[in-house]
Amino acid sequence: MPVITSIKPQKNGKRVNIYLDGEFGFGLDIQTFLKEKLKIEQELTQDQIISIVKKGEFQDSYDKILMFAAIRPRSKKEYELWLRKHKVHASLHQELFDRLERLDLLNDKKFASWWVQQRQAFRPKSNRVLILELKLKGIDAKTAEDVLSEEELDEKNTAKKMLDRKLTLWNKLEPFERRKKIYGFLSQRGFDYELIRDILDELEDELQ
Repeated sequence: MPVITSIKPQKNGKRVNIYLDGEFGFGLDIQTFLKEKLKIEQELTQDQIISIVKKGEFQDSYDKILMFAAIRPRSKKEYELWLRKHKVHASLHQELFDRLERLDLLNDKKFASWWVQQRQAFRPKSNRVLILELKLKGIDAKTAEDVLSEEELDEKNTAKKMLDRKLTLWNKLEPFERRKKIYGFLSQRGFDYELIRDILDELEDELQ
């Protein structure tokens, strides 16, 4: 059986290199190294080596995906794309998802609520655009619609806020041209005809 002949720290101080029978065997994170209680002159079977390396790969992926999760809330699709991008072996995916769920870092409905709240606070969008954005993040239509309903968004108020600065710019245009500008601006941003018509009716006096 292979024997550990040397253990050397890597330059980053977070990992060690394990040498077997005088040759490099594998790298391992400090946490897994300590858990496995590896030491010089210890014999390892091939099955033990495979198990230790897999645990090390899992820990390394787990540490990195936690850093990814810490930046902002993520949808499951975003985590899946991250795993593929970093070539994390498929055999580790489910356990990583389970860990993230236990930490409440993997919850698509919670992510969707956060996304909608952020959009409304900093970059208001129509409900139609919000649903499209959530779909691109992997959120199913029912979850997206449920979240929008629970958030009780006032879409008309959102549209008016988005119009505020534009109305000033279009102040010198003829009423008909202003109407066209308003309609085009709101329709391009996903607001439906009925809502736009209501807003135009409410602005009737200003547009004369």
